[in-house]
Amino acid sequence: MTTAPSTTPAVSSPDATAPGSNARATALSLWYPRPAQRWLEALPVGNGRLGAMVYGGIGAEELQLNEDTVWAGGPHDHDNPRALSSLGEVRRLVFAGEWDRAARLVDADLMGVPVRQSPYQTVGSLRLLFPGLDDDAVTDYRRELDLASAVHTVSFLHGGTRHRREVLASAVDQVIAVRLTADAPGAVSLAVSLDGPLAGEAFTLAPPGPGSSPGSLAGTATLALDGRGEDVDGVAGRVRFRALARVVREGGEVSARDGRLHVTAADAVTLLVSVGTNHVSWQDLSADPARRAADPLDAAAALPYTELRRRHVADHQRLFGRVELELPATAASTRPTDERVASFAEDPDPQLVALYFQYGRYLLVSCSRPGTQPANLQGLWNDMTDPPWGCKFTININTEMNYWPAAPTNLLECWEPLLALLRELRVAGARTARASYGARGWVAHHNTNAWRATAPTDGAFWGMWPTGGAWLALTVWEHHRFTGDLDTLRAHYPVLADAARFFLDTLVPDPTSGFLVTCPSVSPENAHHPGEGGSLCAGPTMDSQILRDLFAAVAAASELLERDAALRAEVRAAADRLPPMRVGALGQLQEWQEDWDADAPEQDHRHVSHLYGLHPSNQISRHTPELMAAARTTLERRGDAGTGWSLGWKINFWARLADGDRSFKLLTDQLTPERTAPNLFDLHPPFQIDGNFGATAGVTEWLVQSHTDELALLPALPSALPEGRVRGLLARDGFEVDLRWADGALVEARLHSRLGRAARVRAASALRVTREGAEVATARPEPLVITFPTRAGATYLLRPAD
Repeated sequence: MTTAPSTTPAVSSPDATAPGSNARATALSLWYPRPAQRWLEALPVGNGRLGAMVYGGIGAEELQLNEDTVWAGGPHDHDNPRALSSLGEVRRLVFAGEWDRAARLVDADLMGVPVRQSPYQTVGSLRLLFPGLDDDAVTDYRRELDLASAVHTVSFLHGGTRHRREVLASAVDQVIAVRLTADAPGAVSLAVSLDGPLAGEAFTLAPPGPGSSPGSLAGTATLALDGRGEDVDGVAGRVRFRALARVVREGGEVSARDGRLHVTAADAVTLLVSVGTNHVSWQDLSADPARRAADPLDAAAALPYTELRRRHVADHQRLFGRVELELPATAASTRPTDERVASFAEDPDPQLVALYFQYGRYLLVSCSRPGTQPANLQGLWNDMTDPPWGCKFTININTEMNYWPAAPTNLLECWEPLLALLRELRVAGARTARASYGARGWVAHHNTNAWRATAPTDGAFWGMWPTGGAWLALTVWEHHRFTGDLDTLRAHYPVLADAARFFLDTLVPDPTSGFLVTCPSVSPENAHHPGEGGSLCAGPTMDSQILRDLFAAVAAASELLERDAALRAEVRAAADRLPPMRVGALGQLQEWQEDWDADAPEQDHRHVSHLYGLHPSNQISRHTPELMAAARTTLERRGDAGTGWSLGWKINFWARLADGDRSFKLLTDQLTPERTAPNLFDLHPPFQIDGNFGATAGVTEWLVQSHTDELALLPALPSALPEGRVRGLLARDGFEVDLRWADGALVEARLHSRLGRAARVRAASALRVTREGAEVATARPEPLVITFPTRAGATYLLRPAD
C-alpha cells in the first residue's frame, strides 16, 4: 500500500502526560476524577490485535482483555444445500407480492447453516489487588487517556505517597504494558491474577529463581491462563488461546501462591501481558498459542520500560500525529469528559468536537492495524462471550462506516485489514455464489465473522440481502481514488471484478418494469409492508445504487489496468439496465421501485439505506438538484432521531447537503449521555463503535469534500464553529489539505499534491493560488471554482483573492 510521508511530532518524555504537567489540560485527553465503576466508564487501549479496557481502580484494578482472533466456533461450511433448488420459487413469490410465503421459504432453504453466526469473545481479565491502599484515603485522583501518546495514566496521593500507573498497548512489541511506580521506595505491593469465562485456573509458568537480580529476565515470574472459544449451534469451538502476565520488578520480592503472583515492597513494577492463539487464518487453526504468547513477552521483557514506552509512542504518533484539528476552548473544556458530554447541548464546547473527532482516529489506530482482523461492531473491545449482534462484521452499513474516516483522516494503513478481509471473502463467497445461486464470482450478505461466513444469516427479514459484499468491495476503488496506487488496485482488482461477475449472473429482469434487479433482496432491515416477509423485494434503490458504483468501478479499473475489455463492456451494458432513482409522490427519494414509502410500517426507521447515493456515493450531488431535493425531503420525513450509528450517518448526509448547522445538530444529539457513554463510546444502545467512526468522518465532510470531481473547502462549516484550523486531511486525487478559517470564512488553505493531478477547487469566495510565492491561478471557469495544474510533491497556498 502506498502512503505518503508526513511530519511526525516529537516523542514526549515518560513524564509528559503526568498530572500536574503542562499537558494536563491538553485538548487530546479524556480524563476523570474517579475510577470507572462499569465497563462503559473504563478506557480503551489497543494495538490492533490486543485490547484492554482499563478501569483505573485504586485498591483493585482490572484490565479486561481481548485478542482479535478469539471467536466461538471454527472453520465450517455455512451454505445451505437446499438454497439453489429453492431460489427460483423464492423469486416467483417475491415478484408475485407473496412476501410472507417467500420469507418462510427463505428461512427454511436459503439461510446459512447454522442460522446464527459465531460471535467474538472476551479473553478475560487481568486483576491487580493492592493491599493497604484504601480508596477512601486517596486524594488528588486523576485517570486520563492521552490520545496523542496512547498511554492511560492514573495518579493519586495516598498517605503522602504519590502513586502513578501507566498502561499502553504496543503494536511494535505486541504486548500490553502496565507500569506501577511511587515516589517513595518500597511502596509498590500487589497481587496479580488472571481469569476468564472461557478459561480454566491460572497457573504459574516461571517462578523466580533464588538470587535473581531485580529487573532481569531471570528475576521475573509469569502467570498463564489457557482457554478455548465456545461451541455455537453445533459448530465446535476450535480457537485455543493462552494469556500470559509477567512481573518484572525493581526491588522487593515476588512469590507465587494460590494461582496469583504476589509482589511485596517493590520500588517499581512492570507487568507485561501477551495473548496468543492457534489462529493462522480463517481456514487454519494450527498455530501454537503458547509459543505465540511467549515470544513477544520474552522480547519485551528484555527491554526497559522506558524503551518500550518510547517505541510505542513513536509508532502511535507516526499515524495519529498526521492530523491536527484545533477548535476554540471554552470554560466547559476544563471539565471531566463525561461532564462535558452531559452539558454539550447547553454549554458551548467546540473543543469537545475536536476531542471526539480525534478519539475516532485513536480508536481506528488502536483496533485496525496491518495484519490484524478488521474493526468489528465494537472495534476490538468486548467483555462478553455472547455480545449484542455477535460483535461481528455487519456489512449492511456498520463495517463500511467503521472505515469512512480511514482515508480522509490520513490513516490509510488502517484500511489494510479490510482489504485482507475482502481477499478472503472473495474465496469464501465464491463457494456461496456457486452453491446458493449457481453463479460465478463471489457474494456476501449482511453479516460475516472470523470464519468468513458469506451465506444469509439471522433470518429472511434481515439477512436476505446479497449486496453487502459489493458495497464492501468498493473499498478497493475508494483506496485508488485517494492514493492513485495502481499496484494495490492491480492486487485487489479480482475482488471488484468477481463481485461484478456475481451480479452479471444473478440479476434478473423485473417482469413489471423490465429493469435488471436483485431478487430476492431487502432494503436493509426496513419493511415496505407489515408481516414476516415485509422486507423482501426486488431491486431496492440501494442495491441499484451500489451496483451502479460497482460496475463503474470495474469499468474504470479494467481500463486503467488494460485488462478485461469484455467484462468492461458487460458491466456498462448491465448498468444501463438498472432501475433509475425515482422521486415519489411526497417528493421523497423512493426506497423501493414502487412508491411504498408513505405506507411503510416504520416512518422513522434508523436505516436510510436509499440515501447511499448521497453518502458515501456521489450519485446524488449538486449536479442532480432534483435528487438532492428528494434526499432532503427523505431526511426531513425520517426525522433526526436515531440510534448512535444512525445519527453518525445522518451527520454525513446533512454535510453532503451543505447544511452544516443541521449536521452539527445531529452531532449534538449524538453527544448526549443517551447516545454517548462516559468513555465516549457510541451507544446504539448498547455500544457500537461505528457511530464514533461515522461522526469522525462527518467532521471531515464539514471541512473538505472530494466525492465529485472537485475539492470543496469548508462546504458545510457549522456556524457553531466560526474559527479553527485543521492540518493533514486527505482528499481524493492525492491531495493533502490544511485549512484555517475565521468568522466562518476561509483564511488560508494549503494543498499538497501527492500525484500531480489537476486541482479543481470550490470555495465560498474567489481564490488566489500561489506556489513558492509565485502566482499560479486566480481565474475561475465558473462561479466559486478554480482549476489549476499541480506538480507531484508541490504545495500550493490558497487565499481569498479579495
